[in-house]
Amino acid sequence: MTETVLAVLNQPSRDAAPHDPAADAFTWAKPLEEHIQVQDLGITRGDGVFETITVVDGHPQALEPHLARFGRSASMLDLPEPDADAWRQAIEAVCARLDPVREAFVKTVLTRGVEGTDRPTGWVYGAPSPDSTAARTEGISVVTLDRGYRHDVERTSPWLLQGAKTLSYGVNMAALREAVRRGADDAVFVSTDGYVLEGTRANLILSVGGRLVTPRTDIGILAGTTQADVFRFAEEAGIETAYELVTLDDFHAADAAWLVSSVRQAAPIRSVNGTPWSVDAELTTRINDFLLAREV
Repeated sequence: MTETVLAVLNQPSRDAAPHDPAADAFTWAKPLEEHIQVQDLGITRGDGVFETITVVDGHPQALEPHLARFGRSASMLDLPEPDADAWRQAIEAVCARLDPVREAFVKTVLTRGVEGTDRPTGWVYGAPSPDSTAARTEGISVVTLDRGYRHDVERTSPWLLQGAKTLSYGVNMAALREAVRRGADDAVFVSTDGYVLEGTRANLILSVGGRLVTPRTDIGILAGTTQADVFRFAEEAGIETAYELVTLDDFHAADAAWLVSSVRQAAPIRSVNGTPWSVDAELTTRINDFLLAREV
């Protein structure tokens, strides 16, 4: 059975000298041993950021976009800038240590560290991915849930950190549990003023009159690496793409829709609030074949 692989980053304090490329970027660790102190602010306050990176046949996909977003999220939280070279080295080393499997994932985590130490905590771990075949082929059911913010919250209230990939996923998990209570697999968030945003852990893409459309990324949602690659697929296939404000009416009028994310890739939506939707199986297969074949 394939084990989880863990590398703990050797993180300098905020005012330390720049990383020496010749120094060890990380230390190997046993996943089931104790590594994180209970006073770490990532645990006690969710004060940190993370990324989840798909690994196919040992290759981390969209690595550079993930590292770039990791850095943007850290900046939004006023965390020290992650040393991209050190994190890249750790990610690639973890991928190399995983037992050969078709699909796996690597997660990077950076926290503010133990309170009072001014020294962040960082680690990378990898493990085999769960089987997403059913979600990709049969589709998923979703419900729409009010997120409690206007669509312009990123501009009006930047301290709410909308658009950063933080460890504070309590609301997302509560929304996911509510979706399950309503008999669905996932939820799509809607702003208080009626604009469709994103899923609990995924971006939304719609098929509208032969185009692929996703909600604009300046409305308090996370800019998706997988969504960007779906648009790259579309552009190579001659399919028009657009970032737009999407209303609930627009959502319900779409020809087809997907929630797209690392690990699960593109999951077609088969029902919304209990109403069956058509699934474009042929386009879904093409999208997922493209995503799983990425080398950048």
